Amino acid sequence: MLIQIHILQNYVPSNLNRDDSGSPKSAIFGGYPRGRISSQCLKRSMRHSDVFKAAFKDDGLLANRTNLLPQLVDEALKELGADEKARQTIIRRLPELGGGGAIKEDYEGEIKTKILVYLTPVEAKLVSEKLWHLYQEVGDKVFSSSKSLPIKDIETTMGHETPRSVDMAMFGRMTTSVAFNNVEAAVQVAHAISTNSLTREFDYFTAVDDISGETGASMIGDLEMNSSTYYKYINICWEDLVKNLGGDTEVATQAVTALIEAAALAQPSGKQNSTAAQNLPDFMLVEISPKNIPVSYANAFLKPATHGRQTSMMQNSINQLHDYAERLRKAYALNGSRAYYTTETHLPGHKAGDAPAAVNQVLTTMADKESLPGLQAWAAEKITEALNG
Repeated sequence: MLIQIHILQNYVPSNLNRDDSGSPKSAIFGGYPRGRISSQCLKRSMRHSDVFKAAFKDDGLLANRTNLLPQLVDEALKELGADEKARQTIIRRLPELGGGGAIKEDYEGEIKTKILVYLTPVEAKLVSEKLWHLYQEVGDKVFSSSKSLPIKDIETTMGHETPRSVDMAMFGRMTTSVAFNNVEAAVQVAHAISTNSLTREFDYFTAVDDISGETGASMIGDLEMNSSTYYKYINICWEDLVKNLGGDTEVATQAVTALIEAAALAQPSGKQNSTAAQNLPDFMLVEISPKNIPVSYANAFLKPATHGRQTSMMQNSINQLHDYAERLRKAYALNGSRAYYTTETHLPGHKAGDAPAAVNQVLTTMADKESLPGLQAWAAEKITEALNG
C-alpha cells in the first residue's frame, strides 16, 4: 500500500531555505527558474514540529541526531554506577566510531564523535549498558588501548536491534559505524518547487544608531527573497513503515496521520523572524493505492502557472495539477482512493462567488474532506479498511 501527499502552498516574500551564499534555494525546471525548498529542510521541519512532539515524544518514539554520544553515554553510565575513571576510559574511545580516529574535543574540552549519530534515548541507554559490561569484562587497561581492544570490537559489542522510532522509521538512518544499524527510509520527500517561474527580489535595509544622534545609516545590508506557490510531494510505503516499526500497525497509522498534519502545518525556519512567512497550504490531496507506484505531479508545472485577470496563481496551479493528474491516471490506469481539501471557493472555469461545491465540479474524482482533520480521519479509515480487507 502506498500513501501519497500532494500540497500546493503559497508563501509571502521570504527566504525559507538558503544556499551557501545566503540566497533562497532555486532550481531550473522545465527550462524556467523556480523557487526551491530542499527535501532535507522539509523533513527537519516535520521531524521537529510540535505535531510530532505531541504525538510521539512522551512515548520515546522520536530520535535525535548528535555528536554528543559520549555525553549521553556518560550520563547513562552514572546511573549504572560506573566511577569517574571507568566512564572516562569508555567515552574517550567513542570518537573512534566509524573510523573517526583520535579524540575530538571542543573548545570547552567536551568529547564528541566525529560522526553524527542518529539515535533514540532508549538506544543510548542500550549501548551504554553494553559498553559497561564489556569494560567490566576486559578491564581498564585492555579497554583503553586501541592495540589491546580495536574499535571494531567495541562497535560489534555495541550492536543491537534498532529501537522503534517514528521519525527514523519514516526518514531512515545512514551510519558508518557497525554499532548502529542502517534503516531504509519508508518515506520519500521531494524538493518543493514553485509552480510559477521565479522572480528574485532584494530587500535593501539600513540601521540607525539610536544613541549617537548622527544622521544617516550606521549599517547597510540587503536580503534576497522571493514569493512563490510551491508544489510539495511526499510518499509513504506502508509495508516498509510497518517493518521499521517492528510490525506495529497502530503506531504506523498514527505516524501517517501525524505526517499528513505535519506536512501541512510545519514551516521551514529560515528568516522567519524577519519575514513571518507563516502561510498554510490552500490545497492538499492524499492518495492511497494498493500498489506501490509513486507518482509525482510536478510535471503539471513544466509550463509555469500564472495568474489571470480573474484567477489567482493558486487557483490556476490547482487546475493544472488536477488536469495533469487526470491524464496521468488514465494513461497508466492508476487506481486507488483520493481525497482533498481546499480553501478555494472557486476555480478556473467557474464564476467568482460560486459556492464551494463548484470545486467538486473540477475535482471530479476526489472526495472533498473540507478540512485537515477530515483528511486525516479519511486516511486512517482507508488504512484500517485495507488492513481488515
